Amino acid sequence: MRRALVPLALALWLFAPLIARAQGERIELLVAEGVIDSIMSRFIARGIAQAEQAEAQCLIIQLDTPGGLDSAMREIVQKIMGARVPVVVYVAPEGARAASAGVFITLAAHVAAMAPATDIGAAHPVSIEGELPETMETKVVNEAASYIRTIAERRGRNVQWAEDAVRKSLSLTAQEALKQGVIDLVASDLEDLLRLLDGREVETAWGRLTLKTAGAEIHRIEMSFPERFIHRIIDPNIAYILFTLGVWGIIAEFYHPGAILPGLTGAILLILAFIAFGSLPVNWGGIALIILAVILFILDIKVSGFVLSVFGGIAFALGSLLLFRPFGVRAPALPELAVNPWLVAGTTLAIGAFFIFVIAKVVQIHRERVTSGVARVFGARGLALTDLNPRGVVWAEGEEWSAEALDPPIAKGEEVRIVEVQGLTVKVARAKEEGGRDGAG
Repeated sequence: MRRALVPLALALWLFAPLIARAQGERIELLVAEGVIDSIMSRFIARGIAQAEQAEAQCLIIQLDTPGGLDSAMREIVQKIMGARVPVVVYVAPEGARAASAGVFITLAAHVAAMAPATDIGAAHPVSIEGELPETMETKVVNEAASYIRTIAERRGRNVQWAEDAVRKSLSLTAQEALKQGVIDLVASDLEDLLRLLDGREVETAWGRLTLKTAGAEIHRIEMSFPERFIHRIIDPNIAYILFTLGVWGIIAEFYHPGAILPGLTGAILLILAFIAFGSLPVNWGGIALIILAVILFILDIKVSGFVLSVFGGIAFALGSLLLFRPFGVRAPALPELAVNPWLVAGTTLAIGAFFIFVIAKVVQIHRERVTSGVARVFGARGLALTDLNPRGVVWAEGEEWSAEALDPPIAKGEEVRIVEVQGLTVKVARAKEEGGRDGAG
């Protein structure tokens, strides 16, 4: 009996994958939204590996991106080109785009598809200074054009348009891209996409395959929480807010040493900001201007004026606007990134208003010093708490004062008037006599 079960078990083990596949085909889906960065590159690489391991019919990358890092884009293209499983790049949902790095990734797919009301293109390198120097522009454009031509030729797509997308920054709608042979399909949604993919033959790194997607089960691949968190902060506006709050947290710690919480919070926020900066085209001159603005604000508190705060506000606004605009060539894969001008204006006004308020309070305190402390009791009336013969104690302006009578003795309980202040001692005279002299004079 045992001998009969051994061949049966062996047969089940050998044919288990076929039985599982007969129960229903599997499709892996991942959504790639936002800037193409190192996190997105690792996420897509993991998705391809998982689809290969699961022997899925294909991996669908639902793409919506303004572009990203050149290095991350090339890593993704290489992974797609060498994938054993067909990779379908689907620019969706409606309103999505595949710009800059997204163009290269879409063209590299085994099957390129777009949803209606989406667009693809605009991969021309640009400099913040306007027109690039001719030699530099030629070098950058030629290299990018050569790379995208290679991708388009490998996938049998419109090579001329691919090159023009880099050289002339051309863009196409979904229908235009289909008509010009830039993509393979236009699908209204995922269900429509699976219907159109069914029976389609694709050439992978491991040979030609026929897709069986009708009625296939879709398994969604999600980013892990750390991946999702880091990818979310790699945004010019979020990185800018983290950096700004981090700087003020450190300043608060310097003003209140030992508070710990402001300094610790500021340090964490600055670390997160610099993690984001590592995947963004940071202009370190912009950061220097922001730091200069902070120094000017602090100095203005010390000198009790408003001039330095005005220049600090100007430096802060300029630094914020230039923060992600490096003076040089922007790679064709990278979108034009900047902090939202309204966010810059709001942050600058808030910080400026705060420091102006602080400076105004400092000025007010400086002005009140002449009427505070011992000086404020000059000319005030008080009450003798002890006999003054000639020294004793008087009550004036809500406090007890060491006093010396100019016309002793003054009995306890008599009303006095302070006529002179010497350090922490006041000299007093009888209030009635002093008032009489004032009136006679």
